[in-house]
Amino acid sequence: QLQLVESGGGLVQPGGSLRLSCAASRFTLDYYAIGWFRQAPGKEREGVSCINNSGSSTYYADSVKGRFTISRDNAKNTVYLQMNSLKPEDTALYYCAAARRFNGGIWDRISLYDYWGQGTQVTVSS
Repeated sequence: QLQLVESGGGLVQPGGSLRLSCAASRFTLDYYAIGWFRQAPGKEREGVSCINNSGSSTYYADSVKGRFTISRDNAKNTVYLQMNSLKPEDTALYYCAAARRFNGGIWDRISLYDYWGQGTQVTVSS
């Protein structure tokens, strides 16, 4: 079973940056699209970004466009989420997830994803 481990979360001031990593073990990520989701207390889990298996296509929620960048390094079996210009409303538990069957289109449907990590906390506060 594919295992995903997120890292890179922490406490940052508004306007600051963080880079999240999603590392896979046991299996290669080459055949999976990877999505980043987040969930704030009392709110539903929402899609943040997605990258297809080859890295040729990326997708973003409107709330993070122009601030976040998703990328992948298949040689390292890792996907990254670079987060710049962070805002307090970005505070949430961030998850990465792997989807075997994504071929474009709607990327933020939770049921699309087969495997999930445990999450890493991002807190944006002064």
